[in-house]
Amino acid sequence: MLWIAGAGGVGREALDVAIAAGVPVAGFLDDRSAGERVRGLPVRKPGELPSGAPYLIGIADPAVRARLAELLDAAGGRPATLVHPRAIVAPETELAAGCLVMGGAHVSSSVTLGPHSQVHYNATVGHDTRFGARVTVYPGANVSGAVLLHDDATVGSGAVVLQGRTVGPAAFVGAGAVVTRDVAERTTVVGCPARPMS
Repeated sequence: MLWIAGAGGVGREALDVAIAAGVPVAGFLDDRSAGERVRGLPVRKPGELPSGAPYLIGIADPAVRARLAELLDAAGGRPATLVHPRAIVAPETELAAGCLVMGGAHVSSSVTLGPHSQVHYNATVGHDTRFGARVTVYPGANVSGAVLLHDDATVGSGAVVLQGRTVGPAAFVGAGAVVTRDVAERTTVVGCPARPMS
């Protein structure tokens, strides 16, 4: 049975995806809520993941996802991928271990999602786009075709990344921004057209 790391908002949304997909969930892994019950399920500390158990990280922050994945892999956990039955994943698209695709998302053809990446509800990812590890596309965002999103990049709610652009490692595209130029590593861009925050 699946364990979900993170009992906050994204973790509970991941539970919603699991329920819709018919995937049984054993409980949550969360230091802050350990010993409690969330949505009727027990919460343990991440270090208490049973060896060999499948897990999914339901946390939006890529840096936290990286730390947890390392810890859970070392504990003998196996990253699992969850896709909502009302999401569209087109042919010739590859989802690495640990990916989460929520309801209403549309992932087009010939897309590659890296490990522990997330496409939130009603977001779209265009053809031939490539994700590094731990990429996050928030609700309602639109990533056009042939985009490269490097490790730990985040596209905020309602943002648009135009065709063929590159978003660098750990860069953040603010909510509602429209990316018309490549975004440098560890840069936050906002506005239309998107520009680095001063």
